[in-house]
Amino acid sequence: MKLHKAGASAAAALVLALTATACGGDSSDDSGSEGGGKIAIGIKFDQPGLGLKTPDGTFTGFDVDVATYVAKELGYDAKDIEWKQAPSAERENLIANGDVKFVAASYSINDERKQKVDFAGPYFLAHQDLLVRADDSSITKPEDLNSKKLCSVTGSTSAQNVKERLAPKAGLLEQGGYSECLTGLENKTVDALTTDDSILAGYAAQKEHEGKFKLVGLKLSDENYGIGLKKGDTELLGKINDALKKMESDGSWQKAVTANFGPAGYKNEPAPAIG
Repeated sequence: MKLHKAGASAAAALVLALTATACGGDSSDDSGSEGGGKIAIGIKFDQPGLGLKTPDGTFTGFDVDVATYVAKELGYDAKDIEWKQAPSAERENLIANGDVKFVAASYSINDERKQKVDFAGPYFLAHQDLLVRADDSSITKPEDLNSKKLCSVTGSTSAQNVKERLAPKAGLLEQGGYSECLTGLENKTVDALTTDDSILAGYAAQKEHEGKFKLVGLKLSDENYGIGLKKGDTELLGKINDALKKMESDGSWQKAVTANFGPAGYKNEPAPAIG
């Protein structure tokens, strides 16, 4: 009889445990208040200087540093962060589906995107620019590309901007990724690469590229990077903005800029006003 009672008690305890788990007792679920569990954050995995997954599985870049700082202010340690790849075309979906708490992935704020998500920030101001070989002084303005070969990734709005408005006679070569453009630039099969200056600086700052390339310093567009989050979450929006303000005021923002872009000789804009 005692054995029977013990078995019944164990079974009841198992049922209670399973019920608690089904009701959201999993500590890795961050759907409740900030802190105390895990947090999923969307970043780029393939942008040196901004968001890069290294061969050893770690993550580096300015966006990573910003997101880590914000997460800490929300109550999460670095070990609590689950990094999720956020390709440009998937950022809104990741946010809307609740796959991530927020996205920090060279995410330019614009009116179209603000219809779908809310933005904290901006936390960085980038500009479209050109990357050329360090010893090339023949390209100092967009019009100089009219007799040159310009490289960018397939479907790039940056390349189309140059081709259609600034240098219609430029020879445009579209590649699958920026690394192919860098190889072409180094081998002199192309003369310039265009995209956001922050992305260009990230590539130029890589150890294997140090001293090989330089940014021309043009400001062909304004790209205000923001942190995207689910529309209507005003509480989280306010907390992230507070974290970004603190990051700038305590010097952590400039430290992250210098660490990730400094080797490229990148002259960044001052931290933009938040909110």
